[in-house]
Amino acid sequence: MLFTRNKADSSKVSTIMATKQKRYETLVHALHGDIFRYAYWLVRDKSVAEDIVQETFLRAWRSLDSLKDEKAAKSWLITILRRENARRFERKQFDLVDIDDVSVTDDAPSHEAGLADNELHRHIASLADEYREPLVLQVMFGMSGEEISAQLGLNKNTVMTRLFRARNQLKDLLENADSNNQSRGSKNG
Repeated sequence: MLFTRNKADSSKVSTIMATKQKRYETLVHALHGDIFRYAYWLVRDKSVAEDIVQETFLRAWRSLDSLKDEKAAKSWLITILRRENARRFERKQFDLVDIDDVSVTDDAPSHEAGLADNELHRHIASLADEYREPLVLQVMFGMSGEEISAQLGLNKNTVMTRLFRARNQLKDLLENADSNNQSRGSKNG
């Protein structure tokens, strides 16, 4: 009788684990690309972004049972990712390097579209965090002002103001870069 009860409990545990595994795999499959892109925007380094995403999904696996609403999965993962990124600085021991020992190379793409894309990324990256983060959440993830405010723990009006300012700053940066390029061209031509 005791053996039968243990076998039934074991079967139930196996079923629960299989359900959790399927739910997790669905989550990873659906959101990995978005989460990686967001991580890359935060850290601007592919290998670090990969590490943070891996840690994010590991933590998600451990606490998957706490995710009650599947519609909130993306926000839940972004929150985990942001915390994981903060942890990276808590445990990071910065190495000091002599500037004379470092060689700098230019990895910019040679074609115009790549340059324009690089320029746009550079301008977005130059925005203050308070403006860049809501803009990236809106542009990359299509989040609404309410979703961004919930994600960042801010008032919706604050988010909307920051989005407005971010777009205006980006517009000014792009216009200034364009006018600088045109003035350079007229001096060279």
